[in-house]
Amino acid sequence: MTGIDVLLDEISPYQSRRVVVECDSHTTAAYLLDARGRIRVPVWLANHEIAPRTSESGGLYEGRAPLMPEAYTKHPQGLPRLDPDRLRAVWFEEGDGVALVDGEGLLAVIPGWAEADSGLPGYAREAIGRSAYAWELDPVRDQLWPRVVHAEAYWDWRRASGAWRSVQRTVLSHLNRHVGEPGHYWDVSDGHPPLLRVSERPPTAERPFTVLSTVGMCGQRMPTLDRYMADTSRYARVELALATTMPAHHAARVFRWIGAFPWRAVTWFGTGHTVKWLDNPEDRAMRGGAGAVLLLEDPSLLVTHPDHRPPDTSGLSFQGDPVRWLWIVPITRPEHLFAKEHDSATLVEKLAAEGRSWVLG
Repeated sequence: MTGIDVLLDEISPYQSRRVVVECDSHTTAAYLLDARGRIRVPVWLANHEIAPRTSESGGLYEGRAPLMPEAYTKHPQGLPRLDPDRLRAVWFEEGDGVALVDGEGLLAVIPGWAEADSGLPGYAREAIGRSAYAWELDPVRDQLWPRVVHAEAYWDWRRASGAWRSVQRTVLSHLNRHVGEPGHYWDVSDGHPPLLRVSERPPTAERPFTVLSTVGMCGQRMPTLDRYMADTSRYARVELALATTMPAHHAARVFRWIGAFPWRAVTWFGTGHTVKWLDNPEDRAMRGGAGAVLLLEDPSLLVTHPDHRPPDTSGLSFQGDPVRWLWIVPITRPEHLFAKEHDSATLVEKLAAEGRSWVLG
């Protein structure tokens, strides 16, 4: 491509998305890309010459941004080029969407539910109505603007020196009260958000197994939930836990990949979800023959011994959202396929009938 200027190029804090704003002599457009550099959502931002009466052939995927037809732009005579020094990206807390802001305010929003393949491009300030290149921002501005304000406040908070420590103290205090005294503590982060630790709770006289729990997942809301439900607050924040009789330092290695998974893969974890086990040499010893994990908020159906009851971890909230603990239960590849063919509840019944314990090892 020739004659194209890049006005903005920024990777999300979780490094799973990237937004690029490009301008040529005709138009300016923004592109939301995935971690592999593939365009997920393009959105037209402005024409810089007289708009055509009808749509051009081609589209935003073909290496150039087409001119918006005159019926779909507020300024059919065209606008001056955007000033890159006044353009900035505001990533949503979840990391799956982004807003573009310039000197005049909100320029465009590419929410997490936007998908060009489904006919859902982003919203643009200069757009009128709904076209394949952009949807009108004005009708949804009042709903989206509070999210942008929240996102800016969230990342300002995250950059503050005491932000991570406040998450850490909140989760550790809750675990101390509900699960028991702490043991070892491991850092399983890779240097950028989400910051994650794993806390060990050794066996007690009443509990003959170790509990390992993430510390920090609840410090950021999980992505994509607003594709599936209107009120996401009940499901947005989780921590993961594992009960085991194995050596804790071996079992804890599973958290290196699964703890950051929702933000790396841009998805969410809920009770009954199954996740294919990523091939990781670090945790092969504890993985055994497992091909996936099953996540359960209440694994009580898989209790095989009176002393193996799961601790009650309910009652924690963070920034107004409840935090739920999901317990990791390794499953085989055939069991993973069984859950996909039927459902997780049926799989749990099958595992219970076979005498499977939720305690690893």
